[in-house]
Amino acid sequence: MAKKRKLQEDKEVKEQRLQEFKDKNTWFWWEGDVLVFNILGNPSAKQTKIGKPFGNQLKISVACAPVNGKATDHLVKFLATEFGVKVKDIEVVFGRMNVNKQLRVTAPQKLPSVFK
Repeated sequence: MAKKRKLQEDKEVKEQRLQEFKDKNTWFWWEGDVLVFNILGNPSAKQTKIGKPFGNQLKISVACAPVNGKATDHLVKFLATEFGVKVKDIEVVFGRMNVNKQLRVTAPQKLPSVFK
């Protein structure tokens, strides 16, 4: 009887983890007051702007060349104004030197319309 209960609990845990993965298999999610999202960057664009979701990423164009992480720095400064936070409140989790990035924004004061 205890073995059946243990198997049932294991199955429920697996289902819960799968559901959490499915929920996170979008381009943004919340972890408390922290907004986490995936980006597909487009450096050297004509203008810096937020585009549309593309799969599990948000397209963002950056009007800066991808030299030594400058495009990422420009992106973070742009997003800081868009979210109404300081630059230090945005963390690049991975992808500093890549077009595929993940960012964490702590306590955003406002949200761009694509997040609603």
